[in-house]
Amino acid sequence: MSVQRRLHLGFAALLLLFAAFLVVQFAVGGRLRSDHEDATARIAAAERANDRVLQRMTDAETGVRGYQLTGDRSFLEPYQNSRSATLAALDEVVAGTRDAGVRRMAGQEGAVVGRWLEQYAEVVVASDQPGATVSLAARGKQMFDELRLVHEAVDEGIAAELRAEERSWVTVQRLVNGGSVILVAAILVLAYLVASTGHRKLFAPLDRLGRTIRRLAEGDRSARAEPVEAVELRTVVDALNDLAAQTEELLAGEQARADRAGLRQAVAAELQDVRDPTVAAHRIAELIGVAVSDGGSGSVHCALVIPGTGAVQVQWPEGTRPLSEAVAGKLLAGGPGRVLTFDDGAIGVTIGGDADCEAGFLLVSRPGQRTWADGERRLLVGTAGALERVLRQLTLQHRQTRLITELRMLDHRKDVFIQTVTHELRTPLTSILGYTEMLTEDTGDLSPVQQRSLSAITRNAHRLHETIADLVLLDRPDAAGFPAAPLDLGELAAMVHTELENAARAKNLSVGFEAEPCWVLGDRTQLQRALRKLMENAIKFTPSGGSVRCELTTGADGRSVSVSVTDTGIGIPAEDVPGLFTPFHRAGNAMDQAVQGPGLGLAIVRDIVSDHGGTVAVQSVVGRGSTFTITLPAVTAPIPESVPVG
Repeated sequence: MSVQRRLHLGFAALLLLFAAFLVVQFAVGGRLRSDHEDATARIAAAERANDRVLQRMTDAETGVRGYQLTGDRSFLEPYQNSRSATLAALDEVVAGTRDAGVRRMAGQEGAVVGRWLEQYAEVVVASDQPGATVSLAARGKQMFDELRLVHEAVDEGIAAELRAEERSWVTVQRLVNGGSVILVAAILVLAYLVASTGHRKLFAPLDRLGRTIRRLAEGDRSARAEPVEAVELRTVVDALNDLAAQTEELLAGEQARADRAGLRQAVAAELQDVRDPTVAAHRIAELIGVAVSDGGSGSVHCALVIPGTGAVQVQWPEGTRPLSEAVAGKLLAGGPGRVLTFDDGAIGVTIGGDADCEAGFLLVSRPGQRTWADGERRLLVGTAGALERVLRQLTLQHRQTRLITELRMLDHRKDVFIQTVTHELRTPLTSILGYTEMLTEDTGDLSPVQQRSLSAITRNAHRLHETIADLVLLDRPDAAGFPAAPLDLGELAAMVHTELENAARAKNLSVGFEAEPCWVLGDRTQLQRALRKLMENAIKFTPSGGSVRCELTTGADGRSVSVSVTDTGIGIPAEDVPGLFTPFHRAGNAMDQAVQGPGLGLAIVRDIVSDHGGTVAVQSVVGRGSTFTITLPAVTAPIPESVPVG
């Protein structure tokens, strides 16, 4: 029988014995105690009732004698009251006793009471001359004495019944207590047996099992649990021993994997800082040879193409003959990660062999041994893979370095180009504007067509001049030194609104403007230019009949100022939003609709806002319009200087 079944049966027996103890001690004992108390109360009631019989009869006899001696009927009042009480007390005596002898004597007592009432008391009460019947009084006294004797006998019988009840209760109580003691002893014995079985079959083996687990946790891989008798623990012990064996195998495998990982990291580290490619390749071959070729009894051939350096091929140990061209060609043509086995037992792995990593190889041979374990193959393949990853990273770094150099050259050429273009265009553009303005001032001999041509020349020359100014602004090396002063951004916005109001009216646009005093720290000219760029874009990209709105607000915390310019224009496609603030970027729908502009305005806005420590954001829906929001740090409004009086 299993320990679990034994313990279950033991605990079930304990529960049954405990339940029996509770039943005997409380249910049976309580019921018997209640019955005893009821019987005692009933017998005591019968005893008191018997005492009332004699008391009532004494009262009745006293009343009858008083009437007999005096003839005064007022003495009969106790007799009348006691007669019915006596009969009721007799009934209580009979009802309160279970003893047949006491009931029989109670019946005799009732008979004596009846004779005394009929043959003496009723006769005296009915007589007009009670004192004349002397013989009747003697007979009444004789009957009352007989009543006393019978009453005493009933009283003794009731007392005997009460004593018998007490003796019976003592016997029952002894039996109940004895049964309880026996049950308690059985519970204690069974509890000891259950505890002893649990300790012997469970707790002691569990303690030994715990010590074994602690030994395993401390690193003792040879620790094993002892066999046990309990079926349940036997399963645990077998599982623990199996787990310990598997753990030992896994740790050995993990150690082997760690060795392989260490080798991969070591050979990869040799390529991280390649100062002498031949030395690095020779060191890699040595590391692989010591790890794979049976403690150094074999040989290793390593061929690598290091980006920016060139190809290198080494043999380890020193004095090993180089590979034949046929074997090297077969390895180089194998493809990335391919494992090849040769007739002499050598094993080789191809490294790379594509556009991102030129082909190389590793080849390991061991004299007199033609078989390789799976772990050794995995070690060689993993090492080759690590070398290939490092070579690919070096290739990427080499390309990135070259690309960065080319980008720097392009950026320098771009700066030179912008500087050259702006310098070469400014002088002729100044001449064009000057002579055009001179011709415009003297329009007397010009035809309307010539006047329109001059206006077009002037307008486009100004556009070109603004474009050159934008290019110069974007090409500035550093804007950190702009003159900063507290200024009211709302005032600047109002000025821009006034300047562009005619342009908006010419396109039949409704322009809304709402501003409050919003103080920031910055360059008035630059911030005014940024606001003008946003307003000009809103007007330019909004069709006739639309609306443009500019709104300035201070943040709820008072730490920022926001300028929002909202239009109902053509909107910006979602794919164009990420590049919106880069120079020369134009949205696709703007180019489709032939809206003129070089694509520099928003880039200038971004630079100006960034220079002032702020941000610019956009929300737009194609066909419904756009909202550009500038957020700048707020400052406290300056306190105006007081003007001295008179």
